[in-house]
Formats: sequence, C-alpha cells, structure tokens
Amino acid sequence: MNFLNKVVLVTGSSRGIGRSIAVQFAKEGASVIVNYKSSQKEAEAITEIISSYGTDCICIKSDISKEDEVKGMIEQIIEKYGRIDILVNNAGIAIDKEFEQHQVKDWRDTLDTNLVGAFLVSKYAGKYMLEQEYGKIINISSTNGIDSTYPYSVDYDASKAAIINLTRNLAIEFAPHINVNAVAPGWIDTEMNNDLPKEYLKEEKQKILLRRFAEPEEIADLVLFLASDKSRYIDGETIRIDGGFKL
Repeated sequence: MNFLNKVVLVTGSSRGIGRSIAVQFAKEGASVIVNYKSSQKEAEAITEIISSYGTDCICIKSDISKEDEVKGMIEQIIEKYGRIDILVNNAGIAIDKEFEQHQVKDWRDTLDTNLVGAFLVSKYAGKYMLEQEYGKIINISSTNGIDSTYPYSVDYDASKAAIINLTRNLAIEFAPHINVNAVAPGWIDTEMNNDLPKEYLKEEKQKILLRRFAEPEEIADLVLFLASDKSRYIDGETIRIDGGFKL
C-alpha cells in the first residue's frame, strides 16, 4: 500500500495503537499529523521517528473533546497541507473500576473523549473531505463494544458500542465520497495492560484461539487496509480483529 501524497491525522497517536498506526502510515509515504492531549514528550518522540522515514510530520496538541480545539487543529492542518485525506479516530480513555464505584463524571469524561471527540473530529475533517470528494475515516472501536463482558469498564464498553453506531451514521452522511469504517480490536499487547494481574492476562490468552494478544502493528495493518483504495467498496462496516476470542 502506498500513501504517498496523502495527509493522515491519527488522534491520540503519542503511544499505544495510535503510535503504531502513525508510524505505519509514515513508512508508506504519508504525511502524518500526530495528535495528543497531554503526552507531549511521547508525541515529540514519535514525531522525530516518523520524520526519520523522510516523510513530513507535525505534532498538534488538541483535546478532541473540546470543539474549539478540534476546529483549531483541523484549520492548522488545512493551512499547512491544503487537504486531509485520512482520519483515524483512535484517541480514547478507559477508567476501569468496580461497577458500584463508577461515577457520573467517569461516564462523561469517557464519552466526551471516546465518542463526542470522534464525532467532532469527523465533522470538521469530513467537511474538507467532502469538498475534495475523497476521504477515509477509520474509527477505533473495541470488542468490548460488541461483547460487553467487563462490567468494570461499563462506560468504556458503552462508548465503543456507540462508535460502531456512529460509524454507520457517518457512512450514510458522508456517502458517496467518504468511506467510513471501524476496527474492533480485542486484547492488544500495549502498556495499558501492565497494571493488570498476570494470572488474569494468562486466563484471557487461553480464550484466544491464537493464544496471544495482538501486536499493535497488526491492528495498524488492518487500519491501513481500510484507508487504502484496496478497500474502496467497504463502507459502514465494523471489522473485528481479536485472534479468535471465545467467551
């Protein structure tokens, strides 16, 4: 896949899946915008790595749950590049705790970032994609939004289920010029899992047919496929990628 001359925005790309997605796009020749909310050091580090591949890269701080910051970020991208071709709505938070300990603030913070943020960035980036009659939007959902098997992440699960519905609605709204699809990963081997009990992680791996968690690059490979013209006839879909997880 070749993304030469394509402009790609990956939200929440200072670490984890977003970081891998941004790097993979850079390796394929895209100009990449690294977005972050608070992890400035990590964002600047990944920007340097991406630039080392010989592709253009800028780093923008923006809280995607705030409309004015989203508008400013998109305007900055358009001012520099004149276009935006691919958007990956990756930014998200999870507040895991016992069900009874969840507060309304947890819900609002989670939904504001995971769902409202994806809507806002899609809305303002989509405007320019429609003008150029070309665009690809890939939303990062989760198998948690399909299975809903973890009550301690009830707000996160609800937000990821909503992302799947948002994907369908955006596909309708932006047709026929913008393809909008979602990716629903299962367990991924990232730093977010470092604080979880090892025995619990071992048990979860036994539920996966491939007996391991995904590498972030494997999720990125699917995202790049959906962003490429090879997927031009896929629209409004959610693709599960979990190694064959069985409850």
